[in-house]
Amino acid sequence: MSTHAYIKLVPASKKKTITLEDVKELFHTYQAMMKKTGEQLGWGFENASFPYQIVEADGNEQWFYLKGTTDRYHSIIIGVGQEEETPFIQVTLPNSATHGDKGKANEFCKFLAKQLEGELHLFNGRVMYYYKR
Repeated sequence: MSTHAYIKLVPASKKKTITLEDVKELFHTYQAMMKKTGEQLGWGFENASFPYQIVEADGNEQWFYLKGTTDRYHSIIIGVGQEEETPFIQVTLPNSATHGDKGKANEFCKFLAKQLEGELHLFNGRVMYYYKR
C-alpha cells in the first residue's frame, strides 16, 4: 500500500499557492545547492544526493514522478492540490518504493517545507512546523 506525506501551505507560508512548475523549480534549486556542496567537497555529491530524474506525467498537470537512476532507488510521486482553502504538495511512495526512496522522500519533504515555510505531515503521521507561529 502506498504512503503519503503532505506539505501544506498555511497563512504564514511564503507562498499562498503552489504549482507543479514551482515544485520542479524547488527541486532544481535543491540540485544546484547539492552541486555547490559537491564542488566544495571535491566530490560529485549532486549525483548521490539526487539520484533521480524528473519524469513528466503524460497529459497530467497535477503530478510528476522522480524515477531512480540507480538500483537502490525506484520512484517517488509528487503532486499538487488544494483541500478546501489549503494548497498542498503531496509526496507519495508507491508500493515499489525502496527504503532509499523513503529516506530521500523525507529529506525532500523537509527541504520543500523549509523553503515554503509550510506545515509538513510526515509519512508516519507526525507534523513538523516550518513557519513562524
